[in-house]
Amino acid sequence: MTLVADDPEIAGRSGTAVATTSDVKVTGTGPEIVERGAAEALRLASEHLKARQDPEGFWKGELETNVTMDAEDILLRHFLGILDQKTLTGAADRIRSQQRHDGPWATFHGGPGELSATVEAYVALRLAGDDPGDPHMSTAAAWVREHGGVEATRVFTHVWLAMVGRWDWDKLPAVPPELIFLPPQWPLSIWSFACWARQTIVALSVITAHRPSRPLPFEIDELRSGKQPRRRHLSPLGWALVSLDRALHRYEQVANESWPKRVIRGAALREAERWMVARQEADGSWGGIQPPMVYSTIALVLQGYPLDHPVLAAAIAGLDAFALEDERGRRIEACQSPVWDTALAAIALVDAGTAPDDPSMKAARDWLLEEEVTVMGDWAVRRPNLAPGGWAFEFQNVHYPDIDDTAEVVLALRHAADNPGSEAACNRALNWLVGMQSSDGGWGAFDADNTSTLPTQLPFFDFGAVTDPPTADVTAHVVEMLACEPHPLTPARQDSLQRGLDWLAAHQESDGSYWGRWGVNYVYGTGAVLPALIAAGVPAKDPTVADGVRWLLEHQNSDGGWGEDLRSYVEPGWAGRGASTASQTAWALIGLIAAGERDNPAATRGVYWLVRAQTEEGTWDEPWFTGTGFPWDFSLNYHLYRHLFPLTALGRYLLGTGPRPKTSRPKKPEQEA
Repeated sequence: MTLVADDPEIAGRSGTAVATTSDVKVTGTGPEIVERGAAEALRLASEHLKARQDPEGFWKGELETNVTMDAEDILLRHFLGILDQKTLTGAADRIRSQQRHDGPWATFHGGPGELSATVEAYVALRLAGDDPGDPHMSTAAAWVREHGGVEATRVFTHVWLAMVGRWDWDKLPAVPPELIFLPPQWPLSIWSFACWARQTIVALSVITAHRPSRPLPFEIDELRSGKQPRRRHLSPLGWALVSLDRALHRYEQVANESWPKRVIRGAALREAERWMVARQEADGSWGGIQPPMVYSTIALVLQGYPLDHPVLAAAIAGLDAFALEDERGRRIEACQSPVWDTALAAIALVDAGTAPDDPSMKAARDWLLEEEVTVMGDWAVRRPNLAPGGWAFEFQNVHYPDIDDTAEVVLALRHAADNPGSEAACNRALNWLVGMQSSDGGWGAFDADNTSTLPTQLPFFDFGAVTDPPTADVTAHVVEMLACEPHPLTPARQDSLQRGLDWLAAHQESDGSYWGRWGVNYVYGTGAVLPALIAAGVPAKDPTVADGVRWLLEHQNSDGGWGEDLRSYVEPGWAGRGASTASQTAWALIGLIAAGERDNPAATRGVYWLVRAQTEEGTWDEPWFTGTGFPWDFSLNYHLYRHLFPLTALGRYLLGTGPRPKTSRPKKPEQEA
């Protein structure tokens, strides 16, 4: 369909805009042409999404990451002695293709060069046979030296280099395996860390205790600057932990031959080993994510497990399942997102007009019900009396269901036609979600009250988030889910909803936006919170809603879309700024439409941007990374975000679907008396 807009309010600053999605020509001015174009875009997008559904009932898009995943896969296979030429060639092709023109590698599309990623990519290419004198290699090495050299890379890169004989273990911060013995309530026990960091630190404590070295067949002196790296800024507490690290190093050095240490160390290693094996998932992974998968595999090898042991055979098969190979080379997903993708797809389809009893919806519903987590996981350490219920992100991750997925799955199941198991599963999930609310009223992703500041100050953790405090996006999704429940809420659930609303009101940024933890960034957070507030009965004129709407309107791009660069996590000037993307435009529209701004010219321009940007296949292109693993430090490109959220936005724009405003805000229990 060719759209011709003569109205500058629709066409933006260009005056005339044209988009071709089929051979049918439609002309007109004003919102009418947008609605006709949006209807056709909605039809094409719905058909495209249904065609992508797996026969088993789920959807799964690629989770694209950066080349550190590919480089570390090469280093892992070198360490294990299983690196084959086909794998090496495919991964090296992928790594070369991602190099910036000025030499380094970035961690997200269009991002700046990143030192640790560049060092790891360079070392992997050396293993693949690239010569240091090759132009692309010498340029990379010069960039590394200019930016501090291998000396200035993060601790995790130093761990990899130590394992391959190119860094001194004594120069690494201490992570003693004896940590496994600290009770949950103690500071710096493994339970003080977020689940992803917890799984990683247990495995790394085993690795650092063994101090392995499987040397590379070459030196990397060309990457050394000869300079001492600058220390990161530390608080007084941080300096105290540096002193603790020095004491732990002395413990390692002077007690190596003492029998008490040998006895305690041996017991700690055995307990860490038991802990890891007990948490291996059915697909061979740990937590369904790359870091603990890799480090747990190495740790168990060092503990004496042969590669053909069932635990390690399953682990290696699980790692292989994270590899994608096509014309772009061999690349590794850091994680896989079928539950999340399926829940969002089901919601999008119904918002776009698909009937709840459509075969695609029934298949998705039945698959989701099979994925329910019904066993106690690590979350139960903080909530021992809470019955299980909920969903994880991945195919297999029963130890770590998460709050965000569970909220979206409940919404998806409420969208689908009932089946005998739906109501019971949703009820279990609601009880679990209410029980996982943190004491301040918000929700984190995996744990309750995982808010200690101590782990963030440890010398070992200079990369990524290591705790899991409540965030606006996760809290908003739970609030929206509770507010949209078709049944009257129990007093406990009503109180939970009100406490969540109070948390959101208290955590709005001064400019009206909301910080986004798992999506980039303020556009994601604000686009998530506004529908939740409206669904819960907060009036559109309430300052919390009005300020969020104003922020979105102020940050619309001149082309009609919305975009935000990942640099907004570290540079405030980037907040709400970036190239327009399909997912971020949709997030803004979802928020505006929920807040009653459907007929605002800004919303019309945003919908028109989506219509113009749609491909002939009915989807959208999006090379930009709009998801996060760790804000700024580790970014993700969810390949289905570019499709699912635009479909939701178009459906809600045309059909009025989505959260409906309640007549009044829920009352606090004391107000009901």
